[in-house]
Amino acid sequence: MTQTEITDFHAHIYFDPAELPQAQALAAAVQQRFGVPVGHFHVRPVGPHPRGSVQMTVPVDRFGEVATWLSVNRANLTIFAHASTGDHLADHSRNVVWFGPSEPLDLSIFD
Repeated sequence: MTQTEITDFHAHIYFDPAELPQAQALAAAVQQRFGVPVGHFHVRPVGPHPRGSVQMTVPVDRFGEVATWLSVNRANLTIFAHASTGDHLADHSRNVVWFGPSEPLDLSIFD
């Protein structure tokens, strides 16, 4: 079996407009605690994501501790995390972890 190289992980916090302040606070806490970059807060669906979201880019060697922390500190927010291998379809459909209920993604953009 060949092992696929993972360059990093993306953890997307999903939120509805009313949850934006909570998502911002959670992202700030992750950034402060783990030093991971936080991207732009999209208040509408972007790319394959079904709701508002923000991406945090997590180094491979930090993913375990970030995921552990997020699993118990996410409150009611859903977080979609995936490996970044260069295969965008696989990274958004098979190489994934959900914290909270999973949500349908628009995978047609990867055709």
